[in-house]
Amino acid sequence: MSVTARAFWVGSPGTGEIRDVVVPDPAEDEVLVRSLWSGVSRGTETLVFRGGVPGSQHAAMRAPFQEGDFPAPVKYGYLNVGVVERGPAALVGRTVFCLYPHQTRYVVPASAVTVVPDSVPAPRAVLAGTVETAVNALWDAAPLVGDRIAVVGGGMVGCSVAALLARFPGVRVQLVDADPTRAKVAEALGVEFATPDEARDGLDLVVHASATEQGLTRSLELLATEGTVLELSWYGDRKVSLPLGEDFHSRRLVVRSSQVGTVSPARRSSRTYADRLALALELLADPALDALVTGDSAFEELPEVMPKLASGEIAALCHRVGYGQEGLT
Repeated sequence: MSVTARAFWVGSPGTGEIRDVVVPDPAEDEVLVRSLWSGVSRGTETLVFRGGVPGSQHAAMRAPFQEGDFPAPVKYGYLNVGVVERGPAALVGRTVFCLYPHQTRYVVPASAVTVVPDSVPAPRAVLAGTVETAVNALWDAAPLVGDRIAVVGGGMVGCSVAALLARFPGVRVQLVDADPTRAKVAEALGVEFATPDEARDGLDLVVHASATEQGLTRSLELLATEGTVLELSWYGDRKVSLPLGEDFHSRRLVVRSSQVGTVSPARRSSRTYADRLALALELLADPALDALVTGDSAFEELPEVMPKLASGEIAALCHRVGYGQEGLT
């Protein structure tokens, strides 16, 4: 028997709305999930909300359970934590993570959910998708013991990378951001903080995640000879200029891209997408990662909250959405 749920849609660029949807009865190999929490990934989701996904990237940017098409109307999102109400006996009653948009209830294949470990509180588990991005980035970057590293851009992805790098033995990592309030987040994560003007140079590796031309330029300036910038930023339809003259070639600098859409080549032969996500959830047992959640609101408030996130009026890292009793109706 089908049930009624509610979902957040981008009705037109810059405008959100909540729609009633009919959720079908789950098949034998599917689960019915009631949402407990979801997260807004401020960088990617606000880009989608503003209608900034370039046409050439419409296919690449599709979320696993997206409905509609860019620029709008579209139902988009990928950080959902809920409880399985119906499905295989081994999953019923379990708290799970799924790459699903903001919706009170939904049906997906059982293979699309990952059980949240008992050591990870459900509200923190909304960070799993971003920590998974950080895991993939570090598989790409392959930092070494004792490396000197900076993460330029203290957003959700940058902070996740910095948090994981803090666990590497002998690594000296600095979080670099133009916003001095990010210093408190860096302290909670156990890493140093600096503004761009104060940042150390002579680095082996810089992970860039500010999504700004200035941030990428500064990342190159911070490198030692033969150092690498790992580029994690998504620029959408914006053009970026880089200073590739002067000593870029003589210093043999490297700019390398990393993207979570595929498993890093460094681990592709031995790790699946499911393995990567399961690892990210295990890493979320660290309570320090709670610092990445900087705001909360109710699901029903999303049409008013999303424009404020997109404009920067709400300066969030991960903004968490709570469903309360909504999914029970």
